[in-house]
Amino acid sequence: MTGRRLARLLAPVAYTLLFALPTAYGVLWAIDTIYEVPLRVDSFRFERPWAGLLIPAALVVLIARGYLQRFAAPRLLVSRGHTLAKGPRGRRVWAQDSTVGMRVTATALLAFALMGPQSIHARDRAELEGIDIVLTLDASLSMQAADVQPNRFAATQAVVDDFIRRRPNDRIGAVIFGRDAYTLLPLTTDKEALRTMIMELTLGMIDGRGTAIGNAVATALNRLRDSEAESKVIILLTDGDSNSGNVSPDQAAEFASVMGVKVFTILMGQSDEARVQRGTGFGGRPIFDVGNFPVNPELLRDMAEHSGGEFYHVTNRQGLERTFHAILDTLEKSELEDLGRVYGEIFPAFLWPAFFLLALELFAGAILLRRWP
Repeated sequence: MTGRRLARLLAPVAYTLLFALPTAYGVLWAIDTIYEVPLRVDSFRFERPWAGLLIPAALVVLIARGYLQRFAAPRLLVSRGHTLAKGPRGRRVWAQDSTVGMRVTATALLAFALMGPQSIHARDRAELEGIDIVLTLDASLSMQAADVQPNRFAATQAVVDDFIRRRPNDRIGAVIFGRDAYTLLPLTTDKEALRTMIMELTLGMIDGRGTAIGNAVATALNRLRDSEAESKVIILLTDGDSNSGNVSPDQAAEFASVMGVKVFTILMGQSDEARVQRGTGFGGRPIFDVGNFPVNPELLRDMAEHSGGEFYHVTNRQGLERTFHAILDTLEKSELEDLGRVYGEIFPAFLWPAFFLLALELFAGAILLRRWP
């Protein structure tokens, strides 16, 4: 093999290194400077590492170039072709393989971008002063009573939403209950997610043909089981008596007392009888009927006193708002360790250089290194 032939075979490799090395430096510089991510192994992760199987595609591009160049038919047939081959070569001839280097480097960059590179911002020991709170909300059908405008359930959603917004340093979870109890969201500092989930609740999403107060408190206690906060609180909001479930309210209150969890109970509604919208009449005018919803304030009072909490009876939205703030103003704060990580997308640091190299390759191949015929 002649020296010139060997140089032509090695030229794509050389151009690949020529483009890959400064591009890699530029990507690392962008990550460190623009995205402000420390250049450490523990500062990165790939969301889709399996996409790394595409990285060898860059090597395939390089090998295919050499293979095709070796066996491709000549573009121009002349009688003295070997004489022309010995002639002098200009700079454009030697620069033809630069497009291969651009393509190989761009292919590798696209593969890295598809792997979903992300920066890791660890919050190893973020100390927050707050309380661990589980909101336990009645979603039984009696919550559609309209003695609290617009109805008991809608008023609860609005007041709870405002309460969550005003408590940025507390970890808050939510339990909903009717005939049985369900965890809506465990303890979290993601207030936006919690507010969204509570505001999207509607009556009828769970079986509301009963009120399982004991099950609701037991489910909330399970959410607080691993809490290390000094202040652990359950805010139980209901409008009825316990008539369902396999855990009695007295048992749940005893469990709360043993765990050091204060249960603040809120009885919502003006009386056993309340107006309930049964439909709409002419022009969309609501039609109301009177429903009977038995309550048991003594039960809720005993649960609160046994666990060290307080009992409240509210008859309107303003009273409900005052109740929530009164509860929180009486509680001490404790330091919570908010373990978590925040991930940031850094794939543009790989994607934009790849697009630039592909555009440069198209421009060079069409204008600067164009060959005739």
